[in-house]
Amino acid sequence: MAEIASRRPAHAFVVATRKVYHPVGFKKGYNFVLWCIFAGAMLGFCLARFQYLDYYGVYCPETPSPGRGAAPGECYRYNSRDLYKIGIKLHLYTILPAGFLACFQFVPAIRYKALLFHRINGYLVVLLSLVGTAGALMIARISFGGGVDTQTAVGLMAIMFVAALAISLYNVKKLQLEQHRAWMLRAWFYAGSIITMRLIGIIMAQVTSMQGMGPYFVAYPCDVLASFYRNSTVLYAKYPACSSLSAHVPVEANFNLKSPETIGASMQATFGTALWLALAVHAIGVEIYLHLTPAEANRLRNISYQRQIEAGYCNAGRAGLTADRLGDAAIWRPEAAAIKEDLEDASITPSVHETPTAKP
Repeated sequence: MAEIASRRPAHAFVVATRKVYHPVGFKKGYNFVLWCIFAGAMLGFCLARFQYLDYYGVYCPETPSPGRGAAPGECYRYNSRDLYKIGIKLHLYTILPAGFLACFQFVPAIRYKALLFHRINGYLVVLLSLVGTAGALMIARISFGGGVDTQTAVGLMAIMFVAALAISLYNVKKLQLEQHRAWMLRAWFYAGSIITMRLIGIIMAQVTSMQGMGPYFVAYPCDVLASFYRNSTVLYAKYPACSSLSAHVPVEANFNLKSPETIGASMQATFGTALWLALAVHAIGVEIYLHLTPAEANRLRNISYQRQIEAGYCNAGRAGLTADRLGDAAIWRPEAAAIKEDLEDASITPSVHETPTAKP
């Protein structure tokens, strides 16, 4: 009673916002706010880049426009070999739709009222994601210079993303819903680091271009530089070593000089570092969120327990990849079983979920 008496009546703003997020299935306002921030960022990012599906018209046009399409020099690299061209097209044509559709997987009303759509859309998202990841790995060697830092970051991100998707699918097959939720959140937080990476990269490019912070130089291939200069005389005058297009020359990584090669060098110099930082921020952030929402995890685990009992699983409540099954955590029990055991004064009689059944 004291708890109820201590609750303050909801003010007009809270009442108004509840009319917005309750119809889409959110029970708590902070969950809706977080969905708007993170899913909204992913949704906006994908929508803004759907224009890139026009590969030759927008992403890699014959006459590049500043601020549109790929970064300076990237299209030359992608189009230099069929492998890279196929890779970037696979990545664009699959990961953008996957990111767009994934946003709807985290809408509670869809999970509750349109479960068939949730399942079909989920499998489609996973399929598109796997193909998109394969495309990203195909172009990692040449994207933004293809440095070892960039290749390692892309490879690690691909492993984390695909592994999280696989673990999430395994758990949902075992009806372990709280683990399905946790690993699917991890997967898309890892994938979402590509958005944060762009913000970090822009800031880093501006900072490293400031007076007193540099100069920084990047070894730039002469054949890529030649794609910026239609007049070879101008190229040779500015970069004499480029008389051989197989050579590399130092180019100042300075965003403020406004030439294609200095902008490209600036983005190349910061890409790998920005991706590492963004991936670290997202990996830590999703763990913080999961640790701050144990009530939701416990609610889903109780639902998992009931569904696993109905499906005939032994060890119901922990049929998937759970800490009490793989590690040294105390064996989880549903609330009713825990209360019953307390009343029986720690009886050694096995609880219902520990009773073996015919189905493993």
